[in-house]
Amino acid sequence: MNEIDMARQRKAVEGARRRKGLSVFRLKVIGAAFMALSVASTTLVPLLFGEPSADNMTGLTIAVVCEIASWCAVPIYAWLLFDGWRHTRNRARYGMELFVVAALAGPSYDKIMTGHWFDAHTHNPVWGLFFAYIVLVAVDWVARTYSGAVRWVITVALIVAGVLWNMMLQIGVSQRVMYTGVLVLAFVMAFYFLNRHENTMMFTAGLLGAVMCITPGVGVAFLHYRNGELGYSRPWTKWVFYVLYPVMLLLGALV
Repeated sequence: MNEIDMARQRKAVEGARRRKGLSVFRLKVIGAAFMALSVASTTLVPLLFGEPSADNMTGLTIAVVCEIASWCAVPIYAWLLFDGWRHTRNRARYGMELFVVAALAGPSYDKIMTGHWFDAHTHNPVWGLFFAYIVLVAVDWVARTYSGAVRWVITVALIVAGVLWNMMLQIGVSQRVMYTGVLVLAFVMAFYFLNRHENTMMFTAGLLGAVMCITPGVGVAFLHYRNGELGYSRPWTKWVFYVLYPVMLLLGALV
């Protein structure tokens, strides 16, 4: 076998491997499935198994398991945010789309979590994606504008500001132990700073997920098998995922 044939064979094998991996579409489907578990833990589970409490251990156990499993979605959506940022042709429009989705999801999320259609004490996890996006755009601008110590001082200040905003607004706080907004920001920053070093990036993200209640680390494992392809069969498919979470929450609130 000559060198040309060997090169063609390697290319064919690589192409087959990539097709078998997880495309953006497949990652979004997996993320949506985990996301649905979070909604179900506070809506369907109480309906089917009774209100979770110390007197109803079955309902409590199922609700907790669903909620904890849903945290696998955090690194997946953080990666999709970062990947979308670096490939979008219009970053301002991308940020506005996240803002609209977060705003649409707000009333239903508040209803499920607090019993009121509007409650300023809690905010849905999509706001965590939005704030992470704002920090990401700002950090990248600083990296292109400044250098040396000035760059890193401003960068750290921006990240700390993002963490504080997430904590003060109680974005995506779950079970009083999982601060989804803060974790999303941490994952996005890890992907941004380490994306040129695949193994280091995945190891760091996996370690971060493992420290934060184990299951986000499981979510990182799915990212290891991504193939970099979009995988959409129709151009409008991506818009379905934008409305999916608000629709899930609305159905849950009505239930």
